[in-house]
Amino acid sequence: MNKLLRIPSRWRFAARFTAAFGLTAAVTITGLPAVQAAPPKLPPVSAKMKPGSGQRCDTRNSLPAAAKTPANSGFPNDLTGNLHKDSALPRKFEYDLPGQAYDGLKTPTAAEKTKALSKVPGDLEKNVAAWKKAADLSKKPEDRAMEIYARYFANKEGLGFKHWFDKRYIRNQINNHKGSGFERQLVKDYRLIGPDWLCEVTVELFDKNGEKVGERRYDAYNKKTKEFNEFKSNSKLTAKQLAKDRVVAKSMPNHTFRFTGAKKFTQGQVKHINDLERDVRTMRGGKTGQVRGNQRFYNPVPKTTPIRGFSDHQRWFAPACQTGGTQTQLMAAGANNCGTRGPANQRAISSGKTLEEAKRFQRDANRLDPRGTLPRGGPGGVDFTTMELRYVGGLGKGKGMQYSMRADQMPDPDNNPGFGGERRMQLSSDALFTWLALSPDKFWVNLNPDQPGKVMDAKFGKTDAGRVLLDADLLMKYDFSEALNPDKHAEGKRYWDTAPRRNGMPCFPGTRFWIEPDEAKVREQDGGIYILDSPMDVSAQWLDVDYTVPGSTECTDLSDAEKKQIEVSVNANIVPIIQERVNKDPKYADLRAVYNARVAAEYIRQTDAKSPTDFRRIINSNDVSAWPIRAPHQDWTREMVWDKYMKTYKEGIEWFELKYGGKIYKQGVGGVDFSKQPKRNISKTRFDRENRDLDNTTRNSRVSDDTSYRDTDTLYLGAGPSGDESGEDPGGEPTPAPSHTGKPTPTGKPSTPGTPDPTHSNGGQPPATSGPGGADGDLAHTGSDTPIGLIAGIAAVLAAAGGGLMWWMRRRRTAQH
Repeated sequence: MNKLLRIPSRWRFAARFTAAFGLTAAVTITGLPAVQAAPPKLPPVSAKMKPGSGQRCDTRNSLPAAAKTPANSGFPNDLTGNLHKDSALPRKFEYDLPGQAYDGLKTPTAAEKTKALSKVPGDLEKNVAAWKKAADLSKKPEDRAMEIYARYFANKEGLGFKHWFDKRYIRNQINNHKGSGFERQLVKDYRLIGPDWLCEVTVELFDKNGEKVGERRYDAYNKKTKEFNEFKSNSKLTAKQLAKDRVVAKSMPNHTFRFTGAKKFTQGQVKHINDLERDVRTMRGGKTGQVRGNQRFYNPVPKTTPIRGFSDHQRWFAPACQTGGTQTQLMAAGANNCGTRGPANQRAISSGKTLEEAKRFQRDANRLDPRGTLPRGGPGGVDFTTMELRYVGGLGKGKGMQYSMRADQMPDPDNNPGFGGERRMQLSSDALFTWLALSPDKFWVNLNPDQPGKVMDAKFGKTDAGRVLLDADLLMKYDFSEALNPDKHAEGKRYWDTAPRRNGMPCFPGTRFWIEPDEAKVREQDGGIYILDSPMDVSAQWLDVDYTVPGSTECTDLSDAEKKQIEVSVNANIVPIIQERVNKDPKYADLRAVYNARVAAEYIRQTDAKSPTDFRRIINSNDVSAWPIRAPHQDWTREMVWDKYMKTYKEGIEWFELKYGGKIYKQGVGGVDFSKQPKRNISKTRFDRENRDLDNTTRNSRVSDDTSYRDTDTLYLGAGPSGDESGEDPGGEPTPAPSHTGKPTPTGKPSTPGTPDPTHSNGGQPPATSGPGGADGDLAHTGSDTPIGLIAGIAAVLAAAGGGLMWWMRRRRTAQH
């Protein structure tokens, strides 16, 4: 017998799905002559208060001198542990940051350099002093700009101007002013007044020979209770300071310690407090209450008055500042007077562009942060991959738009800092304008082997929003294929075990599947819309396709009942795996970001339909030239994705074996659909109950670079036109120390996601919607719990993503031996 024709005794079934897709330079003003290195200092072993150290906290912070210290002065104790957590809503504290008004300055020209060095030629330090004096007297921003340039030319680190300005000049101002602002607020809130309270006290440290080898500065000290206080606006304790505290504790046995933080103490910081308490307690014969922590939330608010011609603005989310053309650079850098300003922009611009750059920035920032004034986590503290648009408002003619972004805190920013903030902001901003400029009938993508010429609308295919949708479709097909692997997922095995069979072989699931919006929760109030939750749903449906891979065999005689059986099994076993990834996996983060921008865009459409806004000239303009596909994806084309799709369709994605009869099959798969957007505007009562203080958090996010939502690791960063209002301060008075003792019902089920039929003459696009009031989704208006038509177009948007985001599963049998 010809061995090539022999059928093996044990049949094997294998399915393969295509595979695709892991300084420290000293800050100096002038150069110094070389000096002989001093011998290393011995470690400190004793400590004592520096004579004359400290100043009354009340007068130091511009408060009247209290005749006596109030009985309720000071911080509360927690009777059950070392850490007191104040449950009050966050308050804010302000500090001056005038230098930020000059963030629009560019690298100085040769002529500007000559002028900046002209006051006292040859002496850099005196030249800086002369320009400072001139600027102080004239109050002219032109003179202050020259002072800044003079300081830049006096530094010897060799940094570029923008790097120096942000990481040195502004960082030094923050170090000098932010800590003082936090101290001032604590003095007021906790009544650290009267003769008992001193601020800025210093303890001197000595080695075994009695030589002074260092100092430990404390923010406040109570002479009566002998308590040293350290204030940390970022709640970060340092090992160097804690080592000094142990020396102080040993030498001054009747003194105690308290650390007050404006942010949530991490587990590591709590451990520092508990470890110090344990060590001091051991020194003192088991006496408890020697070291305590006080956690009280505050949001820092820098006070900067922008100056036209000197302050920078970003074009992100600024409707009056969008320009056409083919420019593909990020629209963040470069001084301009048109656009938005705020913490979201600043944190994004200050983040590293790459992981390595972010690590450099993080190390540098930590080195230059002696007072703990960095925002929580430092420059790498924001997980920009999770940043999404969560509020837009303040619309109106000539008003631009206010916005707030939500992001997660990086869990370990010192070793794995967040980066790529500019690119993330650009993606969300570009997506918002794309959704507005194009009419909803263009929001479709379509991977269908029967329709190679109808992948996506030509103009939509030239935007990053379109790229993200088509890439997500292909990615979901890969994930679908992987989820069917019985060696990796019990659910996949369950499908194969229960699927209809022909000749002993389980039939492949010839299904179309798609992503569509699940019920979103929104709240329209305060002149804007809060996007509270915007989950996405994955669905599957049997679909027959004419295209056949050469050499393949199909279960072509399935009954309607068997097709339905397959559909039900896929939805029960495979779809939940994919849905979990779509909503949570970092691979789909861009899809979630552009979808949230779509929700915001539809709100803008509705608002503009009622009263003109600055977006009117953009809405339905059919011009997306200002929002092209940007680096690093500038060479991306829809044809590239189609080719990848067809390659996987023909060759398969992933191999696995099933022992159902011994035949080997190659499989190919498919889909996404954002065609419907069920949404519900929740009532004000529910909004207040489930999102306590979110409205104020959102307002504060536009002025504070370190606004976290209550005691969570969720950050809110906002921005808006210059002159945007400050957030309110609902926190109320903090708890004083009395003594030192111690899924909603949706508005309607969307029509069957399969309705965008890829065989329609319009290429699978859903029909254009007629504007507000459609039946596809609802959003309540301000002050009412009655839903009104919201995102009529969102259904189309994501339908576009759905009618087009289709995958098909195919099977090809080949002989194996």
